[in-house]
Amino acid sequence: MAEAGQLLCKRYQLQEKLGQDASRQTWLAVDLATQPQEQVVVKLLTLSPQMHWDESKLFEREAQVLKNLDHPRIPKYRDYFVLEEQPDSRFPWFGLVQSYIPGRSFQELLDKGHRFWESQVEKIAVEILSILVYLHELDPPVLHRDIKPSNLIWGQDERVYLVDFGAVQDQAVLEGATFTVVGTYGYVPMEQFGGRAVPASDLYAVGATLIHLLTGTPPADLPYRDSRIQFGDRVSIDVGFVNWIGKLTEPNVTERLSTARQALDALKNRHALSPPQTSPKPTGSRIQIKKSAHKIEIKIPRRGAKAFKLFYLIGLVTPFVWQLPQWLNLATTGLSYSAILYIFPFLALLLVLFQATVLPAFRHTDLYFDQENFEIRWKLFGLCYWWRRGKTSLITRVHEEIVQQGSAPRGVTIEYSGQRKFTSSPLATVERHWLIEEIKEWLGMGKTMV
Repeated sequence: MAEAGQLLCKRYQLQEKLGQDASRQTWLAVDLATQPQEQVVVKLLTLSPQMHWDESKLFEREAQVLKNLDHPRIPKYRDYFVLEEQPDSRFPWFGLVQSYIPGRSFQELLDKGHRFWESQVEKIAVEILSILVYLHELDPPVLHRDIKPSNLIWGQDERVYLVDFGAVQDQAVLEGATFTVVGTYGYVPMEQFGGRAVPASDLYAVGATLIHLLTGTPPADLPYRDSRIQFGDRVSIDVGFVNWIGKLTEPNVTERLSTARQALDALKNRHALSPPQTSPKPTGSRIQIKKSAHKIEIKIPRRGAKAFKLFYLIGLVTPFVWQLPQWLNLATTGLSYSAILYIFPFLALLLVLFQATVLPAFRHTDLYFDQENFEIRWKLFGLCYWWRRGKTSLITRVHEEIVQQGSAPRGVTIEYSGQRKFTSSPLATVERHWLIEEIKEWLGMGKTMV
């Protein structure tokens, strides 16, 4: 294709090749028609039989959309041309000329080992989202569809620029139309792979890009859980910022932040955001969880009448009825030492039956954790009868007790300060496993605050 020093349209002299693939080349060039002469970027597309028709469609769309954009952080459209005959080429070239932005892409900086501070990444996020507010609020909205570190320039003025609109899509289409599937793996959400990009699809790419900047690792190379990118354990940043990025990269588009303006507002109030659940809540579970960047509150409701078996009730009432005459006699004749010895085993039996029947059925547990302290309260009929409190930093393990086969289900056990531990109200197996993962996830993310 083209070579350095070549003159196109008697105006654009090519200087340095910036990129190339099978049918495209991107060049840094000089516009000889300007005074003083200015540097520009020239993108060339060769229309060969081997080229997929979608490539020419995307190239033409990029030129049309770029021509109508006017934003200080987006390259300005300069020219569009077709060269019918060129040396050493039997096929015509399409050319797109746009303003040159001096600086380096974030991908270049990452490749050179540059690491970004949390404050830098937050500033970068605000600038990208501000550009997207402009694009997404146009009529019709414009979707970039390929936001990633190589398409973001850190300018010499230390501002962020969004470039390469080769995958751009505008939404001025009829219902039912389809689009070419474009984007880069790791930065593209599932709905875009399905050919249905929406403004929230660009937000996912922003979140994945921020993860790359924070961790230094491409998102495709990071572990995933429930289709979510797992990165919180690799960074030491404010947990509210982690949660906010998690809202950008929700795999389900209906749970993701939906607009760039909403994302900016959420960033300002990031400490009120809840982390995503690590796994779906078990069907039918009545456990309530409230999570934010700084605390998690859990309410485990009573098991209720279903757990209060009939034979438990009979076992509790029968001894009482059987001993009722003796109780009445003692009440009228007065208590003696021998009477007290007689009553003591009966009271012990009542206590055992109470613990085995009433407590499991009607006790509920409240758990509270924040960055400093944790607390557990056991309640019966809404009244707290026992509680424990400790330092969150001293929690060593969250697990379920190993019990004998066939025994009643246990709750979630939390160990702290060595061998000290407590256990919540009894839970079904699926609820225990789910709740343990939720607590462990929050505690692990909380450590990123340090």
